[in-house]
Amino acid sequence: MKPYIVIVHKDPESAYGMTFPDAPGCFSAADEIDDLFAMAEEALSLWAEGEIDDGRLMPAPRGLEELKRDPAWMESFSDAAMVIAVPPPTVAVRHAAE
Repeated sequence: MKPYIVIVHKDPESAYGMTFPDAPGCFSAADEIDDLFAMAEEALSLWAEGEIDDGRLMPAPRGLEELKRDPAWMESFSDAAMVIAVPPPTVAVRHAAE
């Protein structure tokens, strides 16, 4: 399964903010750059558990180039501090295999 793309923003005097284009309503923040991946994976996992518990199907993650062409996300990419990719949550992989 493809990884989930995470757009990371950083304003002066603030934490790193993370948005997940293919995980509506999922977001996270990290004070330190070294914590980005751990916080992103935790947020995505908790979000996935909520989606599954509520009986909703998780959207399949899109590739980076496809997301960059999506008008809803173009501006977010243009002013991003960085973009990272995190693996799909284990709960989602387990659920998809059932």
